[in-house]
Amino acid sequence: MSDRILVLGIGNVLWADEGFGVRCVEAMARDWSFPENVTLLDGGTQGLYLLPFLEETDFLIVFDAVDYGLEPGTLKIVEGDAVPQFMGAKKMSLHQTGFQDVIATATLMGYCPSKLLLIGCQPVELEDYGGGLRTEVAAQIKPAIDIALDRLRADGIDPTPGQGDDSLLADPSIMRDAYEEGRPSEEEAYRKGDARFLPVGE
Repeated sequence: MSDRILVLGIGNVLWADEGFGVRCVEAMARDWSFPENVTLLDGGTQGLYLLPFLEETDFLIVFDAVDYGLEPGTLKIVEGDAVPQFMGAKKMSLHQTGFQDVIATATLMGYCPSKLLLIGCQPVELEDYGGGLRTEVAAQIKPAIDIALDRLRADGIDPTPGQGDDSLLADPSIMRDAYEEGRPSEEEAYRKGDARFLPVGE
Protein backbone atom coordinates (compact mmCIF):
# COMPACT_ATOMS: atom_id res chain seq x y z
CA MET A 1 0.00 0.00 0.00
CA SER A 2 1.32 3.46 -0.92
CA ASP A 3 2.04 6.01 1.77
CA ARG A 4 -0.70 8.54 2.36
CA ILE A 5 1.10 11.85 2.00
CA LEU A 6 0.00 15.26 3.25
CA VAL A 7 1.79 18.37 1.98
CA LEU A 8 0.80 21.10 4.40
CA GLY A 9 1.38 24.84 4.31
CA ILE A 10 0.86 26.59 7.63
CA GLY A 11 0.98 30.21 8.70
CA ASN A 12 -0.96 33.45 8.59
CA VAL A 13 -0.83 35.26 5.24
CA LEU A 14 -1.88 38.51 6.94
CA TRP A 15 1.47 38.82 8.73
CA ALA A 16 4.10 39.25 6.00
CA ASP A 17 6.57 36.32 5.94
CA GLU A 18 4.36 34.30 8.27
CA GLY A 19 2.50 33.36 5.07
CA PHE A 20 5.47 31.53 3.52
CA GLY A 21 4.14 28.02 4.11
CA VAL A 22 0.72 28.78 2.71
CA ARG A 23 2.21 30.42 -0.38
CA CYS A 24 4.40 27.36 -1.00
CA VAL A 25 1.54 24.88 -1.04
CA GLU A 26 -0.50 27.30 -3.13
CA ALA A 27 2.25 27.52 -5.78
CA MET A 28 2.76 23.77 -5.66
CA ALA A 29 -0.92 23.12 -6.43
CA ARG A 30 -0.81 25.66 -9.24
CA ASP A 31 2.18 24.06 -10.96
CA TRP A 32 2.03 20.33 -10.12
CA SER A 33 -0.46 17.49 -10.16
CA PHE A 34 -0.12 14.40 -7.96
CA PRO A 35 -1.57 10.91 -7.54
CA GLU A 36 -4.61 10.57 -5.29
CA ASN A 37 -2.57 9.44 -2.27
CA VAL A 38 -1.01 12.93 -2.10
CA THR A 39 -3.07 15.73 -0.52
CA LEU A 40 -2.15 19.41 -0.62
CA LEU A 41 -3.64 21.49 2.19
CA ASP A 42 -3.58 25.12 3.23
CA GLY A 43 -3.54 24.63 6.99
CA GLY A 44 -3.44 28.34 7.76
CA THR A 45 -3.72 28.76 11.53
CA GLN A 46 -6.25 25.98 12.07
CA GLY A 47 -4.26 24.31 14.83
CA LEU A 48 -6.05 21.31 16.35
CA TYR A 49 -8.60 21.29 13.52
CA LEU A 50 -5.80 19.71 11.45
CA LEU A 51 -5.77 16.55 13.58
CA PRO A 52 -8.15 14.58 11.31
CA PHE A 53 -5.78 15.15 8.39
CA LEU A 54 -2.82 13.88 10.41
CA GLU A 55 -4.79 10.80 11.40
CA GLU A 56 -4.99 9.82 7.73
CA THR A 57 -1.33 10.56 6.94
CA ASP A 58 1.80 8.39 6.84
CA PHE A 59 4.21 11.04 5.53
CA LEU A 60 3.80 14.69 6.47
CA ILE A 61 5.66 17.44 4.61
CA VAL A 62 5.26 20.90 6.13
CA PHE A 63 6.16 24.31 4.70
CA ASP A 64 6.45 27.05 7.31
CA ALA A 65 8.20 30.28 8.27
CA VAL A 66 10.50 29.27 11.14
CA ASP A 67 12.73 31.42 13.33
CA TYR A 68 15.88 29.33 13.24
CA GLY A 69 18.05 32.30 14.18
CA LEU A 70 19.67 32.20 10.74
CA GLU A 71 20.22 34.75 7.98
CA PRO A 72 16.82 36.00 6.76
CA GLY A 73 15.62 34.04 3.75
CA THR A 74 17.61 30.91 4.66
CA LEU A 75 15.95 27.53 4.03
CA LYS A 76 16.51 24.75 6.54
CA ILE A 77 15.23 21.18 6.49
CA VAL A 78 14.36 19.34 9.70
CA GLU A 79 13.19 15.73 9.84
CA GLY A 80 11.70 13.15 12.15
CA ASP A 81 11.66 13.66 15.90
CA ALA A 82 13.46 17.00 15.58
CA VAL A 83 10.47 18.62 13.83
CA PRO A 84 8.22 19.49 16.82
CA GLN A 85 10.82 21.66 18.57
CA PHE A 86 10.95 24.01 15.57
CA MET A 87 7.23 24.25 14.86
CA GLY A 88 5.04 27.17 15.86
CA ALA A 89 7.68 28.98 17.92
CA LYS A 90 5.90 32.28 17.27
CA LYS A 91 2.15 32.38 17.84
CA MET A 92 0.49 35.32 16.13
CA SER A 93 -2.42 35.40 18.57
CA LEU A 94 -3.48 33.92 21.89
CA HIS A 95 -6.06 31.64 20.25
CA GLN A 96 -3.63 30.13 17.75
CA THR A 97 -2.37 26.69 18.68
CA GLY A 98 1.27 26.10 17.76
CA PHE A 99 1.76 23.23 15.34
CA GLN A 100 4.07 21.50 17.80
CA ASP A 101 0.95 21.17 19.99
CA VAL A 102 -0.86 19.52 17.10
CA ILE A 103 1.93 16.99 16.61
CA ALA A 104 2.12 16.33 20.36
CA THR A 105 -1.63 15.70 20.50
CA ALA A 106 -1.51 13.41 17.47
CA THR A 107 1.33 11.49 19.13
CA LEU A 108 -0.66 11.10 22.35
CA MET A 109 -3.62 9.83 20.37
CA GLY A 110 -1.42 7.34 18.53
CA TYR A 111 -1.64 8.60 14.98
CA CYS A 112 1.23 11.00 14.40
CA PRO A 113 2.61 10.40 10.88
CA SER A 114 5.58 8.02 10.92
CA LYS A 115 7.60 10.33 8.64
CA LEU A 116 7.90 14.09 9.20
CA LEU A 117 9.68 16.65 7.03
CA LEU A 118 9.75 20.38 7.78
CA ILE A 119 10.90 22.76 5.06
CA GLY A 120 11.28 26.05 6.88
CA CYS A 121 12.37 29.52 5.84
CA GLN A 122 13.87 32.11 8.14
CA PRO A 123 11.56 35.15 7.96
CA VAL A 124 12.66 38.69 7.30
CA GLU A 125 9.59 40.43 8.73
CA LEU A 126 6.59 39.19 10.70
CA GLU A 127 5.34 42.39 12.34
CA ASP A 128 3.62 43.84 9.28
CA TYR A 129 -0.13 43.26 9.40
CA GLY A 130 -1.43 43.17 5.85
CA GLY A 131 2.08 42.91 4.42
CA GLY A 132 3.23 40.40 1.84
CA LEU A 133 6.26 38.16 1.62
CA ARG A 134 9.59 39.94 1.61
CA THR A 135 11.77 39.46 -1.47
CA GLU A 136 14.27 37.14 0.25
CA VAL A 137 11.50 34.84 1.49
CA ALA A 138 9.45 34.88 -1.71
CA ALA A 139 12.59 33.83 -3.59
CA GLN A 140 12.67 30.61 -1.55
CA ILE A 141 9.24 29.35 -2.61
CA LYS A 142 10.53 27.50 -5.69
CA PRO A 143 13.61 26.03 -3.95
CA ALA A 144 11.38 24.85 -1.10
CA ILE A 145 8.97 23.21 -3.55
CA ASP A 146 11.89 21.58 -5.37
CA ILE A 147 12.99 20.00 -2.07
CA ALA A 148 9.49 18.64 -1.51
CA LEU A 149 9.28 17.30 -5.06
CA ASP A 150 12.61 15.51 -4.69
CA ARG A 151 11.42 13.85 -1.47
CA LEU A 152 8.15 12.83 -3.08
CA ARG A 153 10.00 11.29 -6.02
CA ALA A 154 12.22 9.42 -3.57
CA ASP A 155 9.00 8.07 -2.05
CA GLY A 156 7.85 6.77 -5.43
CA ILE A 157 5.60 9.69 -6.36
CA ASP A 158 5.74 10.98 -9.94
CA PRO A 159 4.54 14.63 -10.00
CA THR A 160 3.13 15.88 -13.30
CA PRO A 161 3.57 19.51 -14.39
CA GLY A 162 0.27 21.37 -14.53
CA GLN A 163 -2.61 22.46 -12.33
CA GLY A 164 -3.17 20.20 -9.34
CA ASP A 165 -6.02 19.75 -6.88
CA ASP A 166 -6.57 23.08 -5.13
CA SER A 167 -9.83 22.14 -3.40
CA LEU A 168 -8.21 22.36 0.07
CA LEU A 169 -6.57 25.72 -0.53
CA ALA A 170 -7.78 29.18 0.39
CA ASP A 171 -10.33 31.20 -1.51
CA PRO A 172 -8.86 32.70 -4.72
CA SER A 173 -9.42 36.20 -3.33
CA ILE A 174 -6.55 35.74 -0.87
CA MET A 175 -4.20 33.80 -3.12
CA ARG A 176 -0.85 35.54 -3.35
CA ASP A 177 -1.29 37.44 -6.63
CA ALA A 178 -4.74 38.78 -5.71
CA TYR A 179 -3.64 39.60 -2.17
CA GLU A 180 -0.47 41.41 -3.19
CA GLU A 181 -2.07 43.39 -6.00
CA GLY A 182 -4.98 44.52 -3.85
CA ARG A 183 -2.95 45.45 -0.80
CA PRO A 184 -2.80 49.17 0.03
CA SER A 185 0.57 50.79 0.70
CA GLU A 186 1.83 51.38 4.24
CA GLU A 187 1.05 55.06 3.77
CA GLU A 188 -2.60 54.21 3.05
CA ALA A 189 -3.04 51.51 5.70
CA TYR A 190 -1.02 51.39 8.91
CA ARG A 191 0.02 47.77 9.47
CA LYS A 192 1.80 47.68 12.83
CA GLY A 193 -1.39 47.34 14.86
CA ASP A 194 -4.10 49.74 16.03
CA ALA A 195 -2.53 53.21 16.12
CA ARG A 196 -4.99 54.29 18.86
CA PHE A 197 -3.28 52.00 21.36
CA LEU A 198 0.38 52.46 20.46
CA PRO A 199 2.90 54.53 22.42
CA VAL A 200 3.55 58.03 21.17
CA GLY A 201 6.12 58.02 18.39
CA GLU A 202 5.33 54.54 17.03
